[in-house]
Amino acid sequence: MTASDAERLFLKSRQRVKSYGEVFTPRPMVDQMLDLVSDDLEMGEEFVDKTFLEPAAGDGNFLVAILQRKLAAIEERFDPSIWSRESLFAIASVYAIELLEDNHRDAHDALLGEFVKFHESHGTRCGPRTDLFRAAAFIVRTNVVRGNTLTGRTPGGQEIEFSWWIRQPGDPEMTKREPFTLNSLRDPGAFDFTVYVSYEPCPIHHVHKKANADV
Repeated sequence: MTASDAERLFLKSRQRVKSYGEVFTPRPMVDQMLDLVSDDLEMGEEFVDKTFLEPAAGDGNFLVAILQRKLAAIEERFDPSIWSRESLFAIASVYAIELLEDNHRDAHDALLGEFVKFHESHGTRCGPRTDLFRAAAFIVRTNVVRGNTLTGRTPGGQEIEFSWWIRQPGDPEMTKREPFTLNSLRDPGAFDFTVYVSYEPCPIHHVHKKANADV
């Protein structure tokens, strides 16, 4: 990198700090903060399904750290035969909002990349043509949203919409997708599920297929 390149990056960073308050949290600090919620994140009952929302995701450092811990706990506590299923529920538990377009793209890629790395390190195919990859990519696109947390709206002015991935009783592979808006979480009643069309339950490996079928 030339001196002029470094200067341009410095100026871009300084301007973004001034305009957006953009500050990236160092990984050691991320780990210290996650240690405070380790019971929910990786040790407690039903830890896989415990949800986390990062309201200012940046390039995804918190998201990756959360997923890494969940995947490590899955590897330690569960039989390998259900790692793919549980890893999809793990990634479905991670939500994020990011205002800046390049950060949003990087956060999306980092979270999905961590998922792929986990599976490929264990010899499981997770290429772009596999249902495992496509389901994970669809969930990440749905859960990691570009928008403004303070207003609860996307750059286009629409309500920020998330989906609650509800594991179905009696069949741990099935999930039901229930859309809701971020702003509904600020209301006393919470979760405006009734405003949006819910989706019929399907295997979590096939959420991308179900979404395409409903279009």
